[in-house]
Amino acid sequence: MHRFIRLLIIATGLLVFWQGIIWITHVPRFILPSPFDVYTVLTERYTLIAEHTLTTAIEIILGLLLGSTAGFLSALLLQAVRAIRPWLMPVLVISQAIPVFALAPILMLWFGYGMVSKVIMASLIIFFPVTAACYDGLRQTPRTWLYLAQTMQASAWQQLRYIRLPASLPSLASGLRVAASIAPIGAIVGEWVGSSSGLGYLMLQANARMQVDVMFACLFVLAVMALLVYFSMDYILRKSIPWTGK
Repeated sequence: MHRFIRLLIIATGLLVFWQGIIWITHVPRFILPSPFDVYTVLTERYTLIAEHTLTTAIEIILGLLLGSTAGFLSALLLQAVRAIRPWLMPVLVISQAIPVFALAPILMLWFGYGMVSKVIMASLIIFFPVTAACYDGLRQTPRTWLYLAQTMQASAWQQLRYIRLPASLPSLASGLRVAASIAPIGAIVGEWVGSSSGLGYLMLQANARMQVDVMFACLFVLAVMALLVYFSMDYILRKSIPWTGK
């Protein structure tokens, strides 16, 4: 409840600041529409915006699930198979060194302009943060716990399942929180490069027609969606690993 009130106060302050800039500078509506103009667009074009919002939301959720699963499995592979680390780590680094915008046209060529390419784009952008966070958690397991397990003749699989994995959950949770906050980036970038639906597509169409109020309405919906995804993930993680106290 306190978090909701805090968010409400922050949102109100941002709206007042936004409207205050318009009153002071008298900036034209085609450059910076007022909050009321954006609200009008949201109410008058609710059906259109909701349709494109659904497309983007599905892309974000599927990308988050795919990228998080792939990142978790990659971290387990890095920890379990030492011989593969010198080969897989450079690939992971290269995957993040290449800009997302550079990969988007290639993914469009391979997977088309449908939802698949956007889901892959969203999963790629969150793959490395989840992998790095989970792998760090697996490596930073207290050595005393592992020594105790070895004294009790626990196998490598038992050490991974009962000691390393539980110990890595706080780090994995941090990676998943980062993933939830940046997953919309991949979906929107993919829609900008090429798509026939989604908030990114709607923003491009509005930009071509100089409908700045529609663009701001899409940005508002995207911001709300990103907050919902993040706080939903945060709630699930806090309920799943309550012993961390975070």
